[in-house]
Formats: sequence, structure tokens, C-alpha cells
Amino acid sequence: MTLAKLGVVVLDCPDPRALAGFYAEVLGGTVEGEGDWVDLKVPGGSALAFQRAPGHVPPKWPSGEASQQFHLDLVVEDLDTAEKGVLALGAKPLAEQGGSSFRVYADPAGHPFCLCAC
Repeated sequence: MTLAKLGVVVLDCPDPRALAGFYAEVLGGTVEGEGDWVDLKVPGGSALAFQRAPGHVPPKWPSGEASQQFHLDLVVEDLDTAEKGVLALGAKPLAEQGGSSFRVYADPAGHPFCLCAC
């Protein structure tokens, strides 16, 4: 018997609406809400939420001194095409790119995420 079920993954960030917009462009879906809390309703998937965090400090990747705490793995059909898209939306590479199974980036607020070949 489980005690709970996952409701939503929440990312702290300086601008919830802007970061939700970034992920809406990457994943699709609709951005709902204003102010300190914004939801991204993703078709056929779990929602993501974005919470304003004054003084937000992005995680460092990789770092033995400051944990990244978590990251998102986003499954894509074509790594090269997806890479061009996320870079155009403001993502930054976090590692030498060109791998055949995954690539690592930071979103505009600095959270690490991977594009993973399906």
C-alpha cells in the first residue's frame, strides 16, 4: 500500500511565468497562473509547477561542493534537433555536447536538465 502519490514537481526560480514559458516551448502544454506560482499543464504527462524564490541561486553541475539536488530527463526523438531548439529558447550547455544518448543543459533559471535519446 502506498502512502501518497506524486502531485507535481516544483522548480524554484526568480520568474515563474518566464520559466514556465520556456518549458511550455520545450514540452508543449499550457501555462496557467500568475505571480508567485505558475503551473504548466503538459498534455499526456505530469504537470510542472514554478514557484518564485527571491534570491534563487541556481545549482552547480557537476559539483561536489553544491548538490544539483535533482534534474529533469526529457526524452526526444532527435538530439540534434532538440538541442538546436532548447538553445534557441535560452538553455545553456553544461557539458561537452555531441553524445549519442544524452546531453546536459541548464534552463534559463539555471536548473540542469538532460535531453535523452529515445
